[in-house]
Amino acid sequence: MTYQFTEYFENEVLRKRPYISKKWCVAVIKNPVRVEHQEDNRYRFWGTVIGYEGKYLRVITLEDQMTIHNAFFDRRFKI
Repeated sequence: MTYQFTEYFENEVLRKRPYISKKWCVAVIKNPVRVEHQEDNRYRFWGTVIGYEGKYLRVITLEDQMTIHNAFFDRRFKI
């Protein structure tokens, strides 16, 4: 499986949140604690990141679930 990243992710997300790793995003997609389908045919994945216990990284993908579009720590997410 080859994950891809949108131009938005490369140019905006990584610029605004340089602490987020592409490896973390892929790990969340491979082992999520929750997945939701959005209205716009995108998918939300939540997962934990080692070293950030108690925080959940939300990763948004396009419809193919292989192209990562956005990522951020979701302060409001609860299991």
